[in-house]
Amino acid sequence: MADNYIERQYEQYEARKAAWEKARKLGKKKVKALRQKVKKAE
Repeated sequence: MADNYIERQYEQYEARKAAWEKARKLGKKKVKALRQKVKKAE
């Protein structure tokens, strides 16, 4: 039972980590795109 609990917790952790990394990568692309728009406006 303890092994199953630890395994479930680790799977949940990996899912949260993957979601965080995906959001971080998408956020960086948005910032880069925003900077390009600002440069074009100048």
